Amino acid sequence: MTPAPRSVTVLGSTGSVGTQTVELLAGQPGRFQVRALVAGRNARLLAEQAITLGAECAVVADPASYAQLRQALAGSGINAGAGPEAVVEAASMPADWTMAAITGAAGLAATLAAIRRGAVVALANKEALVCAGEVMLRAVREAGATLLPVDSEHNAIFQALEDANRAAVEKIVLTASGGPFRTATHDEMARATPDVARKHPVWSMGAKISIDSATLMNKGLELIEAARLFTLEEPQIDVLVHPQSVIHGLVFYRDGSVLAQLGTPDMRIPIAHTLAWPDRMATPSPRLDLASLARLDFMTPDTDRFPALRLARDALRAGGGAPAILNAANEIAVEAFMQRRIGFLDIAGTVAEVLDAMGPHPAGTLGEVVQLDAAARDIAERLTAARAA
Repeated sequence: MTPAPRSVTVLGSTGSVGTQTVELLAGQPGRFQVRALVAGRNARLLAEQAITLGAECAVVADPASYAQLRQALAGSGINAGAGPEAVVEAASMPADWTMAAITGAAGLAATLAAIRRGAVVALANKEALVCAGEVMLRAVREAGATLLPVDSEHNAIFQALEDANRAAVEKIVLTASGGPFRTATHDEMARATPDVARKHPVWSMGAKISIDSATLMNKGLELIEAARLFTLEEPQIDVLVHPQSVIHGLVFYRDGSVLAQLGTPDMRIPIAHTLAWPDRMATPSPRLDLASLARLDFMTPDTDRFPALRLARDALRAGGGAPAILNAANEIAVEAFMQRRIGFLDIAGTVAEVLDAMGPHPAGTLGEVVQLDAAARDIAERLTAARAA
């Protein structure tokens, strides 16, 4: 007997993770029924995806893109929507599985709406747990939802973590490629341009996450997310630079055993793992050839050259609203760098100044998180404007 198609929703379908999710869905005709696709403002691509997958509805967060979306969907029978309320409404539609891939703090409300449905949520928006971890995890418990990590590192830990032996975990290790400046000097990083910083040596990603990988802030955010996902204390989470990006995560057990997940650096692998979970599905990803790889290198990250990782650890230890402040300040600083208003090294410097300026704050409700996010962005905007002057 053929099982009924799994109903799915993709939040952030036109981004890097979203487009790869759509590719996998399109490659499995009849296996999935697409309820909703949500994008920021790319109405043309969103409409193409919705028509290809036979989605029930398509929503753009930007109301200015609504007319273009409606026109592109004319005659398809697919419902169109626009605006923040429509995004949350789409996330609230019944679906067995939801990909939460709206980048940044903008995805918080929609991710929370999907969690409250009590279904499976594949979490690619790390900011959901970084900024509002307490809120999100409380909602998961109350709704009986299941969170599946999509980030390659967290997905690796999820696969290597034995549920029956959680108490026997000594520590976990997240790996980092080291980004484009792994061997760069302080002066070289000070002169770095956005074009150079975006050239990730291994992964193909969006501009924002590529810059975060260059500063190692991405690994800092992942460290905070891992603590939330796997209920670990900050000293139990290590980071190792691993240039080949083949081992994505390791779990060390107290008996001396180490379990690791390996794979080619291709986001379609962790996406497919969550999409088919608890089963597995075929992907077109290149297979790992250990013989041709020949060697695997590891080194400790240099937190003097990459202070963002240290700032993230400090924020995790501080708790409360510190991670939300860290994330908001970083988003503003990265945008200022991409606009060439500040230098590469000013990104971490701006984040540190915002954290110092704001001090400790609670973040027990989504309203408190939103307020902290806005306040941190305001301070970061003023600091980057002053640097640019």
